[in-house]
Amino acid sequence: MPHDTPLIATVVAGLGLAFVFGTIAQRFRVPPLVGYLLAGVAVGPFTPGFVADQALATELAELGIILLMFGVGLHFSLNDLLSVRAIAVPGAIAQIAVATLMGLGLALLMGWTVGAGLVFGLALSVASTVVLLRALQERRLMDTERGKIAVGWLIVEDLAMVLALVLFPAVASLQGGDGAALTSDPLAARFGLGLTGVLVLTLIKIAVFIALMLVVGRRLIPWVLHYIAHTGSRELFRLTVLAIALCIAFGATKLFGVSLALGAFFAGMMLRESPLSQRAAQETLPLRDAFAVLFFVSVGMLFDPLSVVREPWPFAATLFVIVVGKSLAALLIVVLFRHPMATALMISASLAQIGEFSFILAELGVALNLLPKAGRDLILAGAIVSIMLNPLVFAVVDWLTSRLEKPQASSPTAAASEPVPVTELQDHTILVGYGRVGSIVGDALHQRSAPFLAVEASDDMVAKLKERGIEALMGNAARASVLRATNPAAARSLVIAIPEAFEAGQIVEQARAANADIQIIARAHSDAEVDHLKALGADIVIMGEREIARGMIEELDRARPGTVRAAEQDSAA
Repeated sequence: MPHDTPLIATVVAGLGLAFVFGTIAQRFRVPPLVGYLLAGVAVGPFTPGFVADQALATELAELGIILLMFGVGLHFSLNDLLSVRAIAVPGAIAQIAVATLMGLGLALLMGWTVGAGLVFGLALSVASTVVLLRALQERRLMDTERGKIAVGWLIVEDLAMVLALVLFPAVASLQGGDGAALTSDPLAARFGLGLTGVLVLTLIKIAVFIALMLVVGRRLIPWVLHYIAHTGSRELFRLTVLAIALCIAFGATKLFGVSLALGAFFAGMMLRESPLSQRAAQETLPLRDAFAVLFFVSVGMLFDPLSVVREPWPFAATLFVIVVGKSLAALLIVVLFRHPMATALMISASLAQIGEFSFILAELGVALNLLPKAGRDLILAGAIVSIMLNPLVFAVVDWLTSRLEKPQASSPTAAASEPVPVTELQDHTILVGYGRVGSIVGDALHQRSAPFLAVEASDDMVAKLKERGIEALMGNAARASVLRATNPAAARSLVIAIPEAFEAGQIVEQARAANADIQIIARAHSDAEVDHLKALGADIVIMGEREIARGMIEELDRARPGTVRAAEQDSAA
């Protein structure tokens, strides 16, 4: 019998085509997210063939945003957020103001109203949560000072957009739009609050939500997780983590008018108080990745490729504001706050795109009769193309950063931009990664007074290592310039303690090319990763599960000598 299954069809078509196009993109050394966007275009209403349910895809994408921001909160403490407030708050506000003014100017040139220009400019000012975080995670920048500034900047942008969404109906009434029909706050609608009243009410609700999370959530959420963990049920623990993320995000939206992303972020930040936060992050990772892919597919479904042909010059101007205009504004702001040029470039690249909040603002603007439908089409086209261009923008920034980091003796700022020189260590060990595994190896080497150099992506960890008198280098060892600074040609051994097999493979390949005799020890999580790293030149690849099993066997053999070995021989026979 026939079945009406739009949800299943949307998920299957979205993930299936995302896999195909993502694999093709990866094959041509293009970021997979470009393939995910093209998969969305393929199942969208503007291309022939199967058309997925756009509304369902958008709601599934919202789940991805919730889980992604929840994961960010698990790794981002309140102290991290407060530590970057001096740059993130004024920087984000100034950048939003500049981008909004540029969008307003473009709108006025196209003959739109001031209200339409404000909606258009705000939509162009806010970066995509998913794209920004994916870029930081791929470059292992989440725990660095630059990453913390970018995330803090993102949180301020989200708060500003929450205020904008609440104020839009009031602005629409003043501009002659249909604000009364879509007043977003029921209390404001009931009591007939004006623009000032709506703003004050919104600020109070956000303050109450944050206070509630800090006072109650900070204690209750870790306690609940600890209680469930002691039941011993992994299934129930995973369910608890997901329930906390989704319920708080949804409740924050319905009760306090806070965005789903912001509610999930605070839920994760409160859960970080628990020692089980690392395990919680691991449990949500598969779902987070799957729904993040659906987000990109849903964005691709909104894109009409012919809109670029119909309005080439307005589209080019819109893309210029997104990729160049607001990025230059962010660059200048960060430099004015006396941060390194590398930090300014990275943040400007992170913000050179727009995403989910822009779509929400555009849809609300059209519904309020503030923004013409042509404005929504320009915002969607600008979002799609800017997301596709973002990897290229990062590649340009990486190139510029590497050029700026070259020693410039004639420049008065050379000392600030000059990279760490090549180490003077000889016959030493290069330790890549100083996390849970790397720190144990590093502590053992330090206790034995063995010469070694640590490479870490975290600013805080590098600072702590230097305080202990351990030579450390900040950066991604997969980058040729960073690995070169560790002097692999003169090193005795290389220990790769990071869990990312792809990056580890790049490090192995470069180190083996620099020194044919260097001993390379790496870690892996599967037999396929073991084979991959050994094929690239690793001497020893240790898989954690095997070592745990061997340790257990040794303990059993110590308790009952010969029993386990006899059993092994019987099974082999």
